[in-house]
Amino acid sequence: MKNARLSVEGMACEGCVSAVTKALKGVEGVRRADVMLDGGEATLVLEDDVAEEDLLAAVERAGYTASVRD
Repeated sequence: MKNARLSVEGMACEGCVSAVTKALKGVEGVRRADVMLDGGEATLVLEDDVAEEDLLAAVERAGYTASVRD
């Protein structure tokens, strides 16, 4: 297992948080996704083989912009 953090831009309400959470949980290998409106951040627990590109693409498909945080 590994942890990851994403910056998510474009969220304005709890509905946005729900959409991003659902999108991230839909990525195979995501074990936990906590998305916070304040600060626009997603904290994830992943299986080791999950690609960051898959996470970013899932957020983009939901209509938001994401980047990996260090």
